[in-house]
Amino acid sequence: MDGSRISKAHPRAAAIGDVDEANSALGVALLHLKDERHRAMLSRIQNELFDLGADLATPGEDFEPGEMTLRIVQEQIDRIEAEIDAMNEELEPLRSFILPGGGAGAAHLHLARTVVRRAERVAVEAAQEMSLNPLALTYLNRLSDHLFVLARLEAKGQGGDILWKPGGTRAA
Repeated sequence: MDGSRISKAHPRAAAIGDVDEANSALGVALLHLKDERHRAMLSRIQNELFDLGADLATPGEDFEPGEMTLRIVQEQIDRIEAEIDAMNEELEPLRSFILPGGGAGAAHLHLARTVVRRAERVAVEAAQEMSLNPLALTYLNRLSDHLFVLARLEAKGQGGDILWKPGGTRAA
């Protein structure tokens, strides 16, 4: 964002690339969602992931947004957390780990969630070498939880969560 060049192997480039991949995974998930509320949430998130990529691409120590500087802000995280809380109200509490699946939309959301988790790990690693906006890292963390809850909500409409059965394939 500042015109400097970095290697494609640079930790900053890796974090930006993983965020881009997460955004693409969300685009695929959107193809399988019918609920307009869910689609609207993901559309906002896709736009914010471009902002997040720009945030990660902007070197510096000042993480305040500006006219020419996109930064993730607390209000975006607060909205994601409020959406998580609202979605959780529609779900039964978890009593077991669940397997990724529960319909096409849910399965794609679970895949996107795992890509976001990787993007978070890579961004945290990059932040050990350079200054990154701490709110960008928090956003990624909360986003993966958001996608998990949204996947559960999607699965609810298609038969429910698929529960993990520990040792279920072992002979007794």
